[in-house]
Amino acid sequence: MPEVLKAPLVVEFPFTRSLGPVQSAFLTGLRERVVLGVRTSDGRILVPPVEYDPVTAEDISDLVEVAPTGTVTTWAWNHAPRRGQPLTTPFAWALVRLDGADTALLHALDAPGPDAVHTGMRVRIRWAAERTGAITDIACFEPYDGGRAEPAGHTGEFEDPVTGIVAAARLDYTYSPGRAQTAYINALSGRRTVGERCPSCRKVYVPPRGACPTCGVATSEQVEVGPRGTVTTFCIVNIKAKNLDIEVPYVYAHIALDGADLALHGRIGGIPYDEVRMGLRVEPVWTDGSRYPDHYRPTGEPDADYDTYKELL
Repeated sequence: MPEVLKAPLVVEFPFTRSLGPVQSAFLTGLRERVVLGVRTSDGRILVPPVEYDPVTAEDISDLVEVAPTGTVTTWAWNHAPRRGQPLTTPFAWALVRLDGADTALLHALDAPGPDAVHTGMRVRIRWAAERTGAITDIACFEPYDGGRAEPAGHTGEFEDPVTGIVAAARLDYTYSPGRAQTAYINALSGRRTVGERCPSCRKVYVPPRGACPTCGVATSEQVEVGPRGTVTTFCIVNIKAKNLDIEVPYVYAHIALDGADLALHGRIGGIPYDEVRMGLRVEPVWTDGSRYPDHYRPTGEPDADYDTYKELL
């Protein structure tokens, strides 16, 4: 059996959010080396602050400064920091209840090893050298054997407050297509398209999934399909994707390859985008060294009759 393929993949996008008055004051405070919490109706001080009481759901906005020193309430050792984490050397993730607060703040604790960390240890904030109004303005916590720091009683009013943040969301993972799609991908490198036939309903699925989605039984019989096919439906893309060297507008379509009972998708080229239509007969266009078709182009054949592909829409 051929080796099953696998490849590292990354999904990444910037997430932009606006801030309400409480979160705005909290992040602006970090920029100015001030830690603000919010007082609930029963007198508790929540850090980090929230805009609604988690017990009563009341709107809360009474900002209170707390100290940059505090106590570790619980922790876990991170022996292998990952990309983007606060420190590049092993550290502890710690919940720290800052002096004056009733809840704990999660952040990194810089310590020489797990034996140097314990619940109840005293720590203080190590501020980042450059601060922009983000949680990373706290570089980390560090061990501290001094007295309790006293806050200055800041009111939470700042000039030039932070009103929004952009967070880069990213997921790194390894993808394996499995046995059936590995065979499909390997066939594409030879400019062939293969699917698998269900032993029960006899439908041919492309790309194959290793099982029939209708009958739920395993599939293993390979069937070569195409290379020509029919456009069943399509969309016109007007927004250029990052790192994709294709000029907009262009057409992305579902294409039912001859002999297949499931439409796959591909880009349509070699024809003005506004002339693409349902029923258009197309064929793959390969580029040198590619493992898959670059796009599909019209064959010049008459359009397929609607009844021949209506079940594949």
